Amino acid sequence: MNWIIASALILGAFLFMEFMAWFTHKYVMHGFLWILHKDHHIRDGRKLEWNDLFAVIFAIPSFLFIFYGAQHGFDWKFYIGLGIALYGLAYFMFHDVFVHGRLPLLQKLSNRYLRATITAHLDHHKPHAHYNYGFLVAPLKYYQEEWRKSKK
Repeated sequence: MNWIIASALILGAFLFMEFMAWFTHKYVMHGFLWILHKDHHIRDGRKLEWNDLFAVIFAIPSFLFIFYGAQHGFDWKFYIGLGIALYGLAYFMFHDVFVHGRLPLLQKLSNRYLRATITAHLDHHKPHAHYNYGFLVAPLKYYQEEWRKSKK
């Protein structure tokens, strides 16, 4: 497979996962599997949460695509699995490291994108706030607010 198609598959899978994360967060985590997600909205310093099971759930298709794609000569399945895995890594770094500080790595790293997206995610955790279900892309208003702050 040529590198342009492979790169497009990786990028496409990565971008699709932001939609899947938004959809799953809104309709599954805040829906019928709230029982697993609700402890994530209770910030009490625990290192493990029931919500962490979602990472395992999302890792399964990534693993299967990578495994079967490698078994078939690194075909399209491999690159889709890689895109899903890269999204998982980005999600982990953003959500668990930067937003919730579950691993004290790189916590001082900051830019307008991170500040705006983190603010949006923390707003989502406020009591009775059931909006902003995205993970790596927040509503435009948060980026506009950060842009205005930086102009002052």
